[in-house]
Amino acid sequence: MENIETKLREEAQRLLLEKKADVIIGYEKGTLPLTATPCFITRPEEAEKLIWNNLCTQNLAKFVHDLITAHKNSQKRVKPEDRKKKVIGVVARGCTTRSIIIHLQERQYDRGEVYIIGVPCDGYVESKKLRTAAGGADIIEGDMEGGQIKVKTAEGEKTVALKEVLSDSCRTCRYNNPIISDVMVGSPAPAMNPEAEYDQVKEFEAKSIEERWAYFTKEMAKCIRCNACRQACPSCYCPTCFAEQSMPQWVGIGEDATDTQVFQFMRLYHMVGRCVDCGSCVAVCPMGVDLRNFLKKIDKDCWEMFGNRAGSSMEDMPPLGKFSENDKEDFIYNP
Repeated sequence: MENIETKLREEAQRLLLEKKADVIIGYEKGTLPLTATPCFITRPEEAEKLIWNNLCTQNLAKFVHDLITAHKNSQKRVKPEDRKKKVIGVVARGCTTRSIIIHLQERQYDRGEVYIIGVPCDGYVESKKLRTAAGGADIIEGDMEGGQIKVKTAEGEKTVALKEVLSDSCRTCRYNNPIISDVMVGSPAPAMNPEAEYDQVKEFEAKSIEERWAYFTKEMAKCIRCNACRQACPSCYCPTCFAEQSMPQWVGIGEDATDTQVFQFMRLYHMVGRCVDCGSCVAVCPMGVDLRNFLKKIDKDCWEMFGNRAGSSMEDMPPLGKFSENDKEDFIYNP
């Protein structure tokens, strides 16, 4: 991992020195123990801040879209001949590149506006699992080495196996290496366990309609409509979200249970063919809502009905953005 970090810093420094990128989006050490946070580097000497390890959680494609959109908006008042192109460099693992592919397929920006520094990924630590494994106490100090995480809390010290606190999205990840990149840093990571990708969904599908609805209502009852899932999602970038529209008003702004369910229903279905299972929404949810189970059900249906896995290649367009004479049409007549 140290070798990857060294190469990553060298590459970021080179890009900024040669002015091949205006900003590099990556990760730096967080202010709290055993955390990492997104960072934005614009000067070559800042490249030393970059890190890459199992604590790097967020899908950075979200910031790529935000920065490019903000730049394009700022250029609208500039004369066409004076407008400047901005290139965003980004440290990207498999799920990040999948999100970038979706952005490109949906024509949010051009391929030349993003420089992808690919990195192999063997999963990231889910902070909620780590805290639970540490006994629920605040972590004062921590260290990772050899597949083990040593944590120190006010109640004592404990060693936790890294694999036990990996995100559920990572445990069964099918694309843990970059799909597209301009440069690859490090050797490809070994496969995770993609054969088990839909095991949880299959268990859920085996339940009765009443049981499934009861689970959905129970999970949505936790939601406080803080919109953290929407803000963290790289595929949520509508200038005005349907939840904030007033003409017509799709959902209210209060705590009505039905409005919350409708909000989540609509957001889930906006993810058809667009969710890359990066786990960012689950990671930021303060209430622990099980969003992934429902998103993976949609993902499974998308694969079985259309043979599509979101962002798996530039050539495989999202199912709702293409027409194929070979679509399986049974579901249209027999839902």
